[in-house]
Amino acid sequence: MKNKFLIVFLLSLNICYAQINSKSESIKDKAFLPAINKAQKYLDSLQTAQNIPGLSVAVGNARGIIWAQGLGFADLESRIPVSIHSRFRIGSVSKSLTSVALGRLLENGKFNMDTAIQAYVPQFPLKKYTITARQLVTHTSGIRHYRNDDPITCPKRYISVTEALSIFNQDSLLFQPGSKYNYSTYGYTLLSAALEGASGQDYLSLMKTSVFSPLGMTETSPDYSDSLINNRVRFYELKNGKHVHAGMVDNSYKWAGGGFLSTPTDLVKLGTELIKHSILKKETIDILLTTQVLNSGENTNYAAGWRIGHDDKGRKIIHHGGLIDGGRTFLIVYPENDLVIAVTANISGARINLGEMDAIANCFFSSK
Repeated sequence: MKNKFLIVFLLSLNICYAQINSKSESIKDKAFLPAINKAQKYLDSLQTAQNIPGLSVAVGNARGIIWAQGLGFADLESRIPVSIHSRFRIGSVSKSLTSVALGRLLENGKFNMDTAIQAYVPQFPLKKYTITARQLVTHTSGIRHYRNDDPITCPKRYISVTEALSIFNQDSLLFQPGSKYNYSTYGYTLLSAALEGASGQDYLSLMKTSVFSPLGMTETSPDYSDSLINNRVRFYELKNGKHVHAGMVDNSYKWAGGGFLSTPTDLVKLGTELIKHSILKKETIDILLTTQVLNSGENTNYAAGWRIGHDDKGRKIIHHGGLIDGGRTFLIVYPENDLVIAVTANISGARINLGEMDAIANCFFSSK
């Protein structure tokens, strides 16, 4: 009888511990509680209005994370809630990650942004004009973006970055490099091949050793379609007002431009690097954040994997968004105000843009 009582008692302790632990799946700096409460109410209304299954948010500054919290469900069928460890598809925010790897190679003298790309990827066919890494990273190379007949709608695993080049490497350039801006995720696939050639590492290993590990981004990883990945959310879209699973995809053709999973907390660590300069020198970050100017003199407002601009109150912002099957991500940095915000959602087409990010930021600016 005593043993039976002991077992029941221990089980009840485990249940209590689990309940306490689940409630602690958020980070809230008490000094910012009024701002956090306002921002949480805003995100609650945003989630309800857009019928978003799950959201995750993190806010930080150079000292660390101010707020991190999951809202809604990572898996609707199993009713698994979003936690701060839930991993979302970040889409084109992957380009910002690649930018940091580029910066690491610049600092150790292994890479030149203005050298012909064939110096690093000799198997890439010569085109009418020379292409450089600077043009690839700023979307001014003339390399095309997606096309309806690309072999990407039917999931295929590309075993290497160089194999993925086969999708577009025989195509002509859209224009003379430097003369126009044309957003191109394939440009980043070619860039990742150049980073491999310069570093002597495969791209994914390079990202882990030069970016993820140094920044402590322990929950950022490739979105392997055939692997079990801890805390990966389920991905959804809306059809006729109802949630359905997003289509099956394999992102191995675009790791550098849109293939990673991450959490808002990890993305805030990436964003604060632009303020703290912990693994890159300020001079290197200045290079990465210099917007490209076309041959005509027009400024594209796009730098190396980052968009640069100002909000409606004149505050400088550095940002990038990601749209992908079953996901929406936005990362924004206010470098002069020491504030970084990242939001992720597990549904296609969620409207989380500059306006929404600015609304969250204003909750914190108004509390200062």
